[in-house]
Amino acid sequence: MRISGVTISDTKQLAYSLPQIFGIGPTRAREILTEAGVPFEKKASELTADEEQRIRSLAEAFTIEGDLRREIGQNIKRLKDIRAARGLRHERGLPVRNQRTKTNSRTRRGNVRKTMTSGRRTLEKT
Repeated sequence: MRISGVTISDTKQLAYSLPQIFGIGPTRAREILTEAGVPFEKKASELTADEEQRIRSLAEAFTIEGDLRREIGQNIKRLKDIRAARGLRHERGLPVRNQRTKTNSRTRRGNVRKTMTSGRRTLEKT
């Protein structure tokens, strides 16, 4: 089964395989299945053509996959263009939403460790 260019796994239950699509999480997957009248435990290989079509139309009613990625990218670009604080944080590769940067930002800043050596601060890459 394919939805918006993503192949849904035939071996997993639908409640767990629908979140493979960017923009559909566990909650939205359950909402789609409830609205379509399909049990959560059913697998994609067990679906009838009618059920498959109902799930596909309900899922594509949301902004998902490429359209969602494009929209997010445009929003970030707009913030950078107007030189907003959040846009500058994106440009510099720093945490955007008021997180602490003195510690706990290894994934955004890289694995930079600061150490004290004879009273002077030096940067070490580890």
